[in-house]
Amino acid sequence: MEKTDLITQALQSGVDDEVFPGAVLLVRRHGHICYDQAVGLTSFLSSQTVTSLDTIYDLASLTKPLVTGTGVLCLVQDALVDLDQPIDSIVIELKKRAIGQATIRDLLCHRSGLPGWRPYYETILLQNGVWPNEIGREIRRKHVLEYLAQEPFEYEPRTKGVYSDLGYILLGLAIESVTQQSLNHYCAKRIFNPLNAEPLSYFENTVQCSDSGQSLSDISVTEQDSWRGRFLQGEVHDENAYALGGVAGHAGLFGTAEAVSVVTNAWLDAYLDRSTFLDPQLVREFTAGQGVPGGSSWVLGWDTPSNPSSSGAHFSHSAFGHLGFTGTSIWIDPEVELEVILLTNRVHPTRENNKIRQFRPMIHDVVYEELVRIK
Repeated sequence: MEKTDLITQALQSGVDDEVFPGAVLLVRRHGHICYDQAVGLTSFLSSQTVTSLDTIYDLASLTKPLVTGTGVLCLVQDALVDLDQPIDSIVIELKKRAIGQATIRDLLCHRSGLPGWRPYYETILLQNGVWPNEIGREIRRKHVLEYLAQEPFEYEPRTKGVYSDLGYILLGLAIESVTQQSLNHYCAKRIFNPLNAEPLSYFENTVQCSDSGQSLSDISVTEQDSWRGRFLQGEVHDENAYALGGVAGHAGLFGTAEAVSVVTNAWLDAYLDRSTFLDPQLVREFTAGQGVPGGSSWVLGWDTPSNPSSSGAHFSHSAFGHLGFTGTSIWIDPEVELEVILLTNRVHPTRENNKIRQFRPMIHDVVYEELVRIK
């Protein structure tokens, strides 16, 4: 039996056990793709299609490292920002507000004092009486900055790490302030296009998938959303990202496993001094511990293995990765030159299905044991 047969069996068990309708798993070792398989279906609807390597997934919070983390690193690399400058020096609307003194570093490693989440999408709807996609981008931005400015700290800044979507929403707005362009356009121009990471992009609320060259049949279906009253396909699952027009620093990115792996490989190559597209010294700084009290696993744009970890039992202390709410994940281990990208739509038809929590460490253990460990 081929080693990869056991990986495929483990991956297929996710479909058989109804962890998700379908999935794509890509593994790169020593710079070469050694496993790339798709299983299952894109949905349980009548419009279902067989999942393929070209299936596009809502990447959810993988947006944080792939867009916001990478984008900030590029801004630092290009000498446009400094990690330790306060955010109100970039987003002037936060002057004289408590959160304005949070640094870019604080926000990147989730130690800013901000709470994890707020239903801003509901507040925007109530405040305007129309759906968020029916008001202009600048009005949405103004509202969200007002909400962020009024947020009380949930804890004393820099005393611990608390995972925060709100911090990354703010970082996304800060990138737009620095670059004077939308987050979508900036990351395409500065990151994705130079790396040929396609298809990897946002689907803005006002843009149809066909306008960006994609067919709905290429895109996995996510949840039956009670707020929007429909199944979501080619439309961001995260409600706050939707309220921001589909483009945000914490969620909204769509792509294939192969496209995601182009960006992860750029990080690993830089970490190992094999490329200068991303500055190697900065990459190692971004993925190193930030000295947050309480032993937070969060670094700059990424998470690191904790105990227990979604990366399983074998990834080294040098590893870094991230999860996405829709059922996606990235884990990279520089010590063995391993990248594992898992894309699923586990929230279809409902987010109440949490079987992915047991599946993730299992599949990473199988991958590591079959492709890395010497038995």
